[in-house]
Parts: sequence; C-alpha cells; structure tokens
Amino acid sequence: MPRPSDLESRIALCADSLTGLSVGDALGAQYFVPANDPVMLLDNGVLPDGEWPWTDDTDMACTVAAELVEHGGIEQDRIARAFAERCDPYRGYGAGAVQVLHQIRDAVPWQRATVAAFPAGSYGNGAAMRVAPLGAYFAGDLDRAAEQAIRASEVTHAHAEGIAGGVVVAVATAFVAWASVDRIRPEPKDVLDSVEPYLLPGATAQGITLARDLLDASVEEAAWRLGNGARVSAQDTVPFCLWAAATRLTDYPAAIKACIAAGGDVDTTAAIVGGIVGAYTGVGESDGVVGVPTAWLGHREALPEWAAGVRGGRYAS
Repeated sequence: MPRPSDLESRIALCADSLTGLSVGDALGAQYFVPANDPVMLLDNGVLPDGEWPWTDDTDMACTVAAELVEHGGIEQDRIARAFAERCDPYRGYGAGAVQVLHQIRDAVPWQRATVAAFPAGSYGNGAAMRVAPLGAYFAGDLDRAAEQAIRASEVTHAHAEGIAGGVVVAVATAFVAWASVDRIRPEPKDVLDSVEPYLLPGATAQGITLARDLLDASVEEAAWRLGNGARVSAQDTVPFCLWAAATRLTDYPAAIKACIAAGGDVDTTAAIVGGIVGAYTGVGESDGVVGVPTAWLGHREALPEWAAGVRGGRYAS
C-alpha cells in the first residue's frame, strides 16, 4: 500500500484528522451540559450556542500531532514529558491519568508512573482517543502506524487492551487516509478488514469481530452490543467507534450524530470517530463526501498556539 511521499501531504492529513477529532470532542462535550439536549442536533439541526471548549482528548491529540510534525516519530520519553507538562486537569482528565502525568512531571520514569497508578496497566480509552492523527500521518503504512501507536500508547497504558485500542484506531485511520488520497471509497467491511492483522487477542478484538455482524444495525443496537464508552475502557469504546466510522465514512456529521445518539462517553467516542472520518473527508464538501462542517469548526475553541504547526489541512481549518 503506497503512502503519500511528501511531508507536506502527510502533515495535511494529520491536520485534517486533528480537526475532525477536536470538533467531535468539543461538540460531544456539549452534551454533558444539562441545557443542551441531543435532540437539538439530531432532529432539528440546532447547534449548541457559543464556543465549544475541547477536552483532554484534544489536548493529548495535539501533543501527538506536534510530536510527529516536529520529529517524524514517537520518542517515548519525550512525548511522556510533553503529555505531563501540558496536562490541564480542568480539561477533563481522569484522576488516574492526572496521577500518572503529575508523577512524570515530577521526574518519575513513565514506566514506573504508569504501573504505580494502575498496577495491572490501564485499559482505559485514553490511548485510543488521541491517536487518530498519528494514523493519518502514516497514511498507507499500516505497519508503521501500528508500531508508532504502540509507542504512543505505552507511556500511559500498560494494559494490552489499552494498547490494542490505540493500535486499532491508528491503523484504521492510516487506511482511510490512504484511501482518501487515492480517491477510493472503502466499504465498511474494508475498514474492518484493514485492522484485522493488527488485532491483539482480547475483548477489544472480540468487539470488532462482532461489529462485522452489525454493519446494517441501528445506532442503538450497535451501542447496546458493542458499548458506548460509558465504562471508559478501550474494549467498551473502540469497537463502536470503528463501527460508526466504517458505516459513515463519507459523512462526518452523520458519524458524529451517531456518537451523540449512542450516549455514554460522547466527547471521546466523537473524538475517535471524528479523527478517523476527518482523515478521510477533510473539511467541507467535495465530490459527494461531507466533511467537517465549517459552521461546526467555527464554534470549536481554537487549538493551542504551540500546535500551530499542525494547522491547515487539505481543504480548510
């Protein structure tokens, strides 16, 4: 599978994925605000008012993307320090993540900090929520995307399920980003097939296998069978996200609405799905592909200044 050969193209794909991820994250987070009824968007097309702040999902994804743009790959000690230095607990970080990152900031090696907080390793969805831009950067090179996703995941998630979630999202994004460059419209089964060689035995893999039987299912049935992130685990989050992205790959708004309709950890499912689908669609509409709406992007809080090198994309951002 050929990959984009020039750095500019890979950065543009990474930026598109980060845009899709951050808009999904910021919009999804609005549905934890009591005044914002999901029916507004799902039935009436009315958006939440004002600026939509993004959460820890985008905060960490920006660090992953910046690491790739600046260095071309993941160096674990360096990205662990960057995660720790940029951790803002008020962005919605979980208590365990804050503990890990504060220890790293206090010079505890990440290998020790991770297992100190989670003796068996974390199987949360945090590695999966931030990794789609990495997959886009390595578009077409699924082996490299998987290897780099493992490196990006291990610094906070020592459990095999947590790492598996990161690998699945990165590989799927690398596949669809390549398909976008080659102007191919993958079938939902193709997206699921792309990750099969990279599945680690476990509950996340079992969920993705089940997703193959649900490609014609409703959102409600898929969320009931696959999970919706309510347990904040990779195995309860990633199978549904891959299902939603695969079945709505050419329609970004429809993919995000599926996450909102499913409920659960909406900002994270919308971030993961948005990062995968955004790598395929970009921003705006082109050739029947509906990307990130410019109106939605206009509501999203601006990305941090230190992430300026990842702005842009193929269409708009």
